[in-house]
Amino acid sequence: MAERNLSVASATARRKKSVAEEPVTSILPGGDVPYDPDHEFNPDEEVLAALGYKSEFKREFSLFTTFCVSFAVLGLLPSFASTLFYGMGYAGTAGMTWGWLVAMVGIQCVAMSMAELCSSMPTSGGLYYAAAVLAPPGWGPFAAWITGWSNWMGQVTAAPSVDYGVSAMILAAASVQNPNYTPTNYQTFLLTVFIMIIHGFMSSLPTRWLAQVNSGGSTFNFIALVIVIILIPAGTDRVSRGLEKFTPSSEVWGTIYQGTDFPAGVSVLMSFIGVIWTMSGYDSPFHLAEECSNANIASPRAIVLTSATGGVFGWFLQLVVAYTVVDIDAVLSSSLGQPFAAYLMQCMPQKITLAILALTIIAGFAMGQGCMIAASRVTFAYARDDCFPLSSYWKKVNARTQTPVNAVWFNCVIGILLLFLIFGGVLAIGALFSIGAIAAFVAFTTPIFIRVFFVGNRFRAGPWNLGKFSVVVGTIASAFVALMVPILCLPSTTGADLTPQTMNWTCLVYGGPMLAILIWWFVSARKWFKGPKVNIEHMMLGREGNLVEGEEVKGNDSGSDIAPVELPVDKKIAELEDSNRLTDPK
Repeated sequence: MAERNLSVASATARRKKSVAEEPVTSILPGGDVPYDPDHEFNPDEEVLAALGYKSEFKREFSLFTTFCVSFAVLGLLPSFASTLFYGMGYAGTAGMTWGWLVAMVGIQCVAMSMAELCSSMPTSGGLYYAAAVLAPPGWGPFAAWITGWSNWMGQVTAAPSVDYGVSAMILAAASVQNPNYTPTNYQTFLLTVFIMIIHGFMSSLPTRWLAQVNSGGSTFNFIALVIVIILIPAGTDRVSRGLEKFTPSSEVWGTIYQGTDFPAGVSVLMSFIGVIWTMSGYDSPFHLAEECSNANIASPRAIVLTSATGGVFGWFLQLVVAYTVVDIDAVLSSSLGQPFAAYLMQCMPQKITLAILALTIIAGFAMGQGCMIAASRVTFAYARDDCFPLSSYWKKVNARTQTPVNAVWFNCVIGILLLFLIFGGVLAIGALFSIGAIAAFVAFTTPIFIRVFFVGNRFRAGPWNLGKFSVVVGTIASAFVALMVPILCLPSTTGADLTPQTMNWTCLVYGGPMLAILIWWFVSARKWFKGPKVNIEHMMLGREGNLVEGEEVKGNDSGSDIAPVELPVDKKIAELEDSNRLTDPK
């Protein structure tokens, strides 16, 4: 009998693995319990401790407030208004109607796969952390390095591009009111910088205030979106201008505007930049997971809810504009400098035009502030692992506000410097939008690709998961992004018409820094960057499962610098093993 008990105990030991060495680690299997004799862990802290981090933020975000920040960052109305030049200009109304639906299939697959990762690893590092944990042994630091920097580039360009769009709309509204006024580049630059500074101060507020401000901003965003969707078809004056109230469906859905020198199908794919950039804010709940209660359920739900809601209402907005636009060429070449304002002037009375612009400007202001919050959390998480020069400054949490204030202002300064692209013209500043689209989706999909093609069935899912559809959905997401990255780098003109003024500078502005980052890795960073670091002790069991109490174990294969620890014995282990929250869902 004793031999049998010893055999069972040995088998149990072999089944147990280090929390840090599992392919996915946030759902603690029996025995993998973070140990701290001086602190009673709540469920959220247990999950985060299993990932190797100590809770440092107040968890004052709920599912609703997390969704509010995410929806504010998504900012459907201002995002659509800011990217209308690409969505309408490349493929016309066909790209806006059925093109949006096609793009949303790929985007929704990315969102659901990301939500599954978030449920399993709810930490501010988000995709960067997931890439490191899921990567094959020895490749974790490199996967984290590429994912982290690409994600940061998408995040740091978000606020300046949104605020640029807001500034352009403000000045366009002034032009609508006074047709003799024409905005200049320096006026747009100064106004954008002013808005960036305001957002910097707002993003430095305590978490509770941020949650309340973003709840209000997101609520306004949603209400403004619904009002505009109703107001455009109800208030259009096309009939008084000698036109049908709505363009015939056959023309809206069947005519592809040739805004590029490429075949019609490629033009439709190129128009997806508007969809992708508009729909790239749903990762915010991942980065806010350490400030959200019940994070491994609430955060993934917020991701999927944001993407689904944005997809449906965004399509409605696309439809009302596609059915009411009069002259696409005039919209794209208007002296107002803002295509959305030019579109409104074609089919709406002046007062309604100004009212819609006002709603869009306020919604855009809320969106820009949400973008800056999300970017600061990403910067904090990466600085915590010494990714940046002077990381010790950017990873500090303000003692009074309990928020990463230094990271907020670091991103704000970088964003202001990027705004000098305004003086390079429309295509130059437009690179901010395409960079945001590519950088974000490369970061989104890298850990998804690793999870699908390298981890497979060894993936330990969180309480929110896709079950048997996980690999299929992840494969579709990976294929979609692999197709879109080169498409989004294509210029709209080719041959003799391709000049520096008409060139798509995305490949240079995104590819240049990423090439420098790769060179930095091989020259220096690979020697000192070891991926996500832990800052809390764990109870750790050996990968081979044959360790006994008192033996030491080494760090994980991703390269994280986890110090060897002795296995403590505590009756709390047995209590936590009985908790449903800490069991493997399979």
